[in-house]
Amino acid sequence: MLERTFERALFACRWLLAPFYAALAIGLVVLLVKLLQELGHFILHAWESNESQTILGVLTLVDLSFTASLLIIVMFSGYENFVSKFDHTDHKDWPEWMGTIDFTGLKLKLMSSIVAISAIQLLKSFMDVKAYSDRELYWLVGIHMVFVVSGILMALTDRIAAGHHDK
Repeated sequence: MLERTFERALFACRWLLAPFYAALAIGLVVLLVKLLQELGHFILHAWESNESQTILGVLTLVDLSFTASLLIIVMFSGYENFVSKFDHTDHKDWPEWMGTIDFTGLKLKLMSSIVAISAIQLLKSFMDVKAYSDRELYWLVGIHMVFVVSGILMALTDRIAAGHHDK
């Protein structure tokens, strides 16, 4: 009896994650505000910008889009994996990936998104290379490589673990 009550209470604690996902939704709204600010700045300065500045503006928009997509993946997959399943019967435009990403897939998508965001930041700094010292560029490349190597190691670890479970 005591064990069953404890297990039910522990299982109900998964709902404590729901406010975290709501906070990420608020973060998505903040990113939208930032996107609109950047878009306004990009459009207002379009005529006087050179090619590099235009590319930097576009990369900033891409970077914000990747970050927003990352939030969506974490919110939906995390909620479905740890809190509760969505009822998508009334949604004809329900994305195929929703409901199919397990925790391993979520980790890999998250890491892939972080690597992509890091790559965009690195590309932005290379587009404006004169604004950075050699030391800053080395750090940016080093940090990006840490993300890349971490992603590869995470994928290999998951592959090894999956192969171990198949036996």
